[in-house]
Amino acid sequence: MKKDIPHIAFQPGEKENFGLDIIPIGKIKSLKDNFNHNPEQPHQIKFYNLIFFTEGEGRHFIDFNWFPVQENTLIYLTKDQVNAFDFSSDLKGYCMLFTEDYFVNSFLHLPEDFVFRLFNPQLFSPILQIPKQSDFNSYFKLLLNEFNQTNGFNQKTILESLFVILVSKAEYYKQHQTFHIKDSSQIQLFQKFTKLLEDNFHKTRSANFYANQLGITYKHLNTISKALVNKTAKHVIDDYVILQAKRNLINSSIKSTQLAYKLGFEDATNFTKYFKKNTGLTPKSFKNTLK
Repeated sequence: MKKDIPHIAFQPGEKENFGLDIIPIGKIKSLKDNFNHNPEQPHQIKFYNLIFFTEGEGRHFIDFNWFPVQENTLIYLTKDQVNAFDFSSDLKGYCMLFTEDYFVNSFLHLPEDFVFRLFNPQLFSPILQIPKQSDFNSYFKLLLNEFNQTNGFNQKTILESLFVILVSKAEYYKQHQTFHIKDSSQIQLFQKFTKLLEDNFHKTRSANFYANQLGITYKHLNTISKALVNKTAKHVIDDYVILQAKRNLINSSIKSTQLAYKLGFEDATNFTKYFKKNTGLTPKSFKNTLK
């Protein structure tokens, strides 16, 4: 394992001003020896990525779990997630990479709660199976064909429109395959909760603190968390802290005392106990499982 987990930035091809790139998985596989990182090893992305598998069966690594994938599987990867490919099977497909600015601008006119749902691993599985006989494939082919055009007229607008349609189609199928959240007020509160958690997890792991910051009771926050993700608010907090710990532990150069302090623990012993309580492993044992 390399000393530090690679942080992969968005590196566009010719359409550098678009903020969108579409790369065949086969190209990533064929060029892996020429990359400055091995895509089959865990790497943290600094952009958004929709991976659409068009042929084969295999698996994909997302935030320390392997997920089975097959033909017509769509993977949602959000910024800062850790992922890795597995090229041992004959998987084919495409990565649709895009920047945060492209994401925000593309969905500017859609409801905020819809946008929040799109790339939220706490609310939904990152895996969506697109029905075989669906028009999703037709829209994807239109997007791919337009992307491959050279200097097409008004190409940026056409690509953005097709991309929004494609993602909207996926969300339609997601509603029929997963628990569909209808109460937008709950989503808005949960969104505020997760944002507060991102900003303050290293300061406090108290569910009461977050409830007070939201101006609601601890009981109300628990009710929302259970309704949306089937977890208590404390469980949501612990899961988030453990995820940040795992992402940091991949960096083999960080010491336990440094990581404990970074995550808001008084000392390495308390952090180790907390980590083992929530994962069943010590931080050292967890790192060894990734080698």
